[in-house]
Amino acid sequence: MRLLDPIHLSDSLWQIVTVLDSIPETGLRPDGLAKSEFFIPADFDDPLPDDLLDAFEGR
Repeated sequence: MRLLDPIHLSDSLWQIVTVLDSIPETGLRPDGLAKSEFFIPADFDDPLPDDLLDAFEGR
């Protein structure tokens, strides 16, 4: 095993390094990976109610 990039540590910060046995595959996750673990409601894309939108915008 070898380290590909140097790790520079500062005196005031903690850093965590994860060492992997292999390079993870890149690409898209397969369809249906989390099937039946959650659902998206039919009104997901509907506009937010005015009171909730006001709360997000700090009004």
